Amino acid sequence: MKRLSTCILLLAMAICASGQTLTGKVTDEQQQPLSYANVVFLSLPDSAFVAGAVSGEDGSFSLSAEGGKGVLKVSCIGYTTLYKDCGPGEQLSLQLKADAQLLDEVVVKGDLPKTRLKGSSMITTVAGSVLEKAGTAENLLDRIPGVSAGGGAVSVFGRGAAEVYINGRKVRDSSELDQLASDNIKSVEVINNPGARYAASVKAVVRITTKRAPGEGFGFNNRAYAKYNKDWTVLDQFNFNYRSGGFDLSGMLAASDGHAWSERNVVQDTYLDKLWNQHMHMDEKEHSQNLYTMLSANYTFGNGHALGVRYNWKRQPRYDSWGTLDSEVLQNGEQDELLRSVYESTSRETSHTLNFYYAGQVGKWNIDFNADALWNGNDTDGFTDEQVTTPSGTETDRRQVNTFSRADNSLYAGKLVLSREWLGGELSLGGEYSHNTHGNDYVNPEGLLEDDHSEIREGNASGFVEYGRSFGSVYVQAGVRFEHVAADYYEGDKRVESQSKQYNDWFPSATVVVPAGNVQLALSYASDIVRPSYHMLRGNIVYNNRYTYESGNPLLRPQVAQNLILNAVYDWTQLTLGYVHTKDAIVTTSIPYSDTDPSIALLTNTNAPAYNHTFASLSLTPTIGIWSPQLTAAVVKQWYHTDTPWGRLNLDKPLVSLSWENSLKLPGGFLLNADASWSSLGHEENTEVKRQLWSVNAMLYKGFLNDRLTFQLQATDLFNSTRSRSLVYLGSLRTFYTDAEPNSRSVSLTIRYKFNAAKSKYKGTGAGSSQKNRM
Repeated sequence: MKRLSTCILLLAMAICASGQTLTGKVTDEQQQPLSYANVVFLSLPDSAFVAGAVSGEDGSFSLSAEGGKGVLKVSCIGYTTLYKDCGPGEQLSLQLKADAQLLDEVVVKGDLPKTRLKGSSMITTVAGSVLEKAGTAENLLDRIPGVSAGGGAVSVFGRGAAEVYINGRKVRDSSELDQLASDNIKSVEVINNPGARYAASVKAVVRITTKRAPGEGFGFNNRAYAKYNKDWTVLDQFNFNYRSGGFDLSGMLAASDGHAWSERNVVQDTYLDKLWNQHMHMDEKEHSQNLYTMLSANYTFGNGHALGVRYNWKRQPRYDSWGTLDSEVLQNGEQDELLRSVYESTSRETSHTLNFYYAGQVGKWNIDFNADALWNGNDTDGFTDEQVTTPSGTETDRRQVNTFSRADNSLYAGKLVLSREWLGGELSLGGEYSHNTHGNDYVNPEGLLEDDHSEIREGNASGFVEYGRSFGSVYVQAGVRFEHVAADYYEGDKRVESQSKQYNDWFPSATVVVPAGNVQLALSYASDIVRPSYHMLRGNIVYNNRYTYESGNPLLRPQVAQNLILNAVYDWTQLTLGYVHTKDAIVTTSIPYSDTDPSIALLTNTNAPAYNHTFASLSLTPTIGIWSPQLTAAVVKQWYHTDTPWGRLNLDKPLVSLSWENSLKLPGGFLLNADASWSSLGHEENTEVKRQLWSVNAMLYKGFLNDRLTFQLQATDLFNSTRSRSLVYLGSLRTFYTDAEPNSRSVSLTIRYKFNAAKSKYKGTGAGSSQKNRM
């Protein structure tokens, strides 16, 4: 924390006094804030460029107006450009009018989701489009070109998992995407090159901007959800908000009770002096219960200053999983023995998260400060009863294995970002520091597996600088980030030198945006990193059966990638091309558990040799009357070499996917979504996809009482068709074949009622994001 305090002090000293400025706010015809509007101050009488700015999420802007009276030019895609005479020191309220276009005698105004490039971001306007009726924020994100969302996870094509922000605050709990209705969303910004401002482990960012909140006083939003998939999952969530002037108090209470199941067949082949085949059938069920609470307070004062605090508490009183594992073991094709394992596991988890933030402006500098703290603990009890018999049915051995594990995490982090207009562009700089501790205790009373009492203490200090500016119609942004990571690994109270590491890494990034006629082009370069999760770094061994164990690898190195991405947008057509060079990719492998019995497989993680891959995606999103289709075609091709029992193979077969999403506005205010998707055979790192996948989904949405009461009926994987088959090459001794029964077919109903529902003004963005993700 001393480093953080020093960094904050030095940066704060750089803030200087304000000069002559123009400030104001840009809104649309409904008085909703317009973000990302271009605001340019031109001198008189020559109309020379003086300064420029882009309106923020709340529509506000501030720019230098030195030199006396001039003309302010305000423009935004989809709106008529506004010119206004003004001078230094003025505070302006500017309203833009929508620009209706006459195309083939059909007036298109707001029904088509507009997507435009802004730097390396692709911004989709949701307000006024068919996307407003998608249902929840998660439903909406799954319909944004290049984005897939489901089960609380959000990913961007070609980049992987994305961090999601709502009005600048990072989403920590996937339920937030469910509690946010799509008709309260103004725009979605997809960034596949987040730049130096974000941690180097962040490959993509999705930023959601909501509409301006209605009303003072008390409001609430209640959601009831039920899903059936061979058993019931139910959830009820109550959100409230109280607003008075600049004070804002909001909270959330939620509880869920869920069931899940999985069934799959696995064949593990081991190539030694004999060929060992283990044919396994797994049948598992899960039952979880969760409680969630959140309370936040926010106060806005003065000219754009805001501060607040937010507390989240999550309790999982129980997570039970149980099932059977039946195995048939063969030597050189002849049955050797049969195994039957009956297992059960019970977990309990409690998590606390605290965030404090300040956002404001001092002189010409915008300030964004966040401090975070996190504590959580997880206890897991496991039991396995394994019976071994001969092919004739005679029992030869019986083994019972009990395990207990506890994982504890703590994190303290701070982040400061300063930005201002400088030399006709925007300069951003800042720093972040986090310290976290991960403790792991693992006990096996029978002594079959070694006990583990380990701890990782890690400090992460980083700093960045980024600058962006327009040169005529060309926009350029460049930045660099430095990260210092020092991790100490302890066994008991003894520091283990070989597993303690330090890293000092630089991560440059750059973007160039160039118009080519009516086509917007953005070329981006970025370097990013994937640091191993603490689960991957664990030292304990987990018992599956007598032939298969699992473990972490404390010697794993981070995975580093160099990325080159091209985005192109023309009207309702979007194209993305990418090239990636990956070093030390983290993949699953297998090694012999012991030299005395190499037939026992120890599944673990390792770093693969460097490889390259490319990706391409094309999306078409027109609107034809009441029909809004979206057709997307994508391909990923890699050049990856791996060791197999048959020698070294080149895995380079491309993976192709197609999706066809359709929204239909029906009479009576109903909205019907009908979607289909398909993916091909191919290779992904050391995995070979052995079966084509396809699925069909449908959703019916209807609102009543001016959408205060809404119903959403959804059917997923109607034909139960997503049965997957894959072959994983686990080094020169083993392969792992999986045939998984689909468990995705389900039907769900969501009922939401809201009264004077106002979104919180909370602006905290959080700190230590990359470390939290690893926990």
